Amino acid sequence: MWPAPIARFARLGRGFREMTVPHYFPIEPPVDIKASASDLRELHWKDGGLIADFVIPEDETHDLRVQFAQAEIVRVLDEMPLSTESEETPKMGLAPDHFAYRVEGALFWKSQSEAFKAALPNALHYRFITGSTCIDVVSVAGPILAVVPRESR
Repeated sequence: MWPAPIARFARLGRGFREMTVPHYFPIEPPVDIKASASDLRELHWKDGGLIADFVIPEDETHDLRVQFAQAEIVRVLDEMPLSTESEETPKMGLAPDHFAYRVEGALFWKSQSEAFKAALPNALHYRFITGSTCIDVVSVAGPILAVVPRESR
């Protein structure tokens, strides 16, 4: 099992408050992809499952597909100049131009209700980052990443 998020303490006035540093665990895609040059092509959410196809830069005939059999919560941000989180803490494990992560301790996860977390204790947070889009997924099943032929629509 992955280590728990690292707790840090920040001085706040005369006291201290505990902060959790978001920890990013890279997921290796099946193809090298420069995340900043990629973008979301298509997103399908049906019967609780999610399929997201991303551009593979310099490959006009294939996409990188991210698929979840079950996606409990999905957030899509399509304006990446905006921060995905309002945290002013370091983000451990975040790598330049990396595409896929499992994330612990991020504000997105912490903002989910305690009832949700109690109902699905095995749910995990995943994040997919491109130059224009960020997708957060909370799921009890991990993602499947695969290179697929690009479908013309």
